[in-house]
Amino acid sequence: MPALEEKERHYNMNDITKALLKEVSGMDGEPGEGVAYNIREDSTCAGRQSSRDIKITPKKDKPGIDITIDPGTRSESVYIPACVTKSAVSDVAYNDFFVGDNADVTIVAGCGVNADGHEDAQHNGIHRFFIGKNARVVYLEKHIGIGKGDGKRIINPETYVEMDENSYMEMNTTQIRGVDSTRRNTEAKLAANAKLIIRERLMTDGMQEAETRFKVEMNGEDSSVDLVSRSVARGESVQTLYSNIEGNAKCSGHSECDAIIMDRGKVNAIPGLLANNLDAALIHEAAIGKIAGEQILKLKTLGLTEKEAEEKIVNGFLK
Repeated sequence: MPALEEKERHYNMNDITKALLKEVSGMDGEPGEGVAYNIREDSTCAGRQSSRDIKITPKKDKPGIDITIDPGTRSESVYIPACVTKSAVSDVAYNDFFVGDNADVTIVAGCGVNADGHEDAQHNGIHRFFIGKNARVVYLEKHIGIGKGDGKRIINPETYVEMDENSYMEMNTTQIRGVDSTRRNTEAKLAANAKLIIRERLMTDGMQEAETRFKVEMNGEDSSVDLVSRSVARGESVQTLYSNIEGNAKCSGHSECDAIIMDRGKVNAIPGLLANNLDAALIHEAAIGKIAGEQILKLKTLGLTEKEAEEKIVNGFLK
C-alpha cells in the first residue's frame, strides 16, 4: 500500500523566501502534514510534499514539476509558490497540472522576486492546465517585487488552459506594485459547457511596464467566459491590455477592462471579439479615466486627506 503522502525533499528556506511566501501565498513556513506543496527558491526546490490525492513530481527534461490530481479529489489545496531572493537570478519553471474528472481543488501559486543589487531578478513561470470533465478548479496567483537594489524585478507568467466538458475554472491574479516589468500571457480552450472566470488586479507605479494578453477560444456548445481586468497606472507607468475572445460555437463571452490613471500613467486597452458561430454572444466593455473629483471630496468631508482619500478609492477599486 502506498503511503498517504511522500515528502521528497526538505531544505531550510532563507529568511527572504519565508517573507515572500507569506506575501504571495499566505504560507507561514511550510504547510503541515497531508498538504501537497512545492516551494521553489532561486531555481531549486526548498520543499516538496505530495498528498494522498495530489502527486508532485519533478520533470526530467526541463525545470519544473508535474502536479497530478486524482479523479474525485474533493476540497483539497496544493501550493506551488516560487521565490527569487537575489539579483542575478533568472529563473524559469514549467509546471503542468493534470486535474482528474470530478475533482474539486484550489491551487495557490504566486511569485515573489527580490532585487538586492545592480543585476535583475527574474522569474518566468509557464503553467499548463488540463482540466477533466466536471472538474472544478480555483486558481490563486499573486506576484510581488521587493528589494533595495537597482536591478529590475521581472515576472513573466504564461498560462495555458484546456477545459473538458462541464468543467469550471476561476482564476484570480493579483500584482500590486513592486514589479518593474511584466509580460502576462493567458490562453484557454473551452469544451462544451465549460465555464471560465478570470479576475485580474494590477497596479503599476514609477517607470514600470505591464503587458497583459488574454485569448480564449470557446469551442464547445454552451461554453462561457467572464473576464474582468481592473488596473491602476500611477507615476509614469505604462499598461497595455489585449483581450481576445473567440466564439466557435453557441456560447457566451464577456470581457471588461476598468482602469484608473493617476499622475502621468498610461493605459491602452485593445479588445478583440471574433464570432464564428451565429449563436455566439460576445460583449466587451471598457472604462479608463481618473478618479472622480466628487469621490475625493466626499471622503475629505469625512476627515480624510486627499492622499488618504485616493488610497481608499484605489484599494476599494482593486479589492
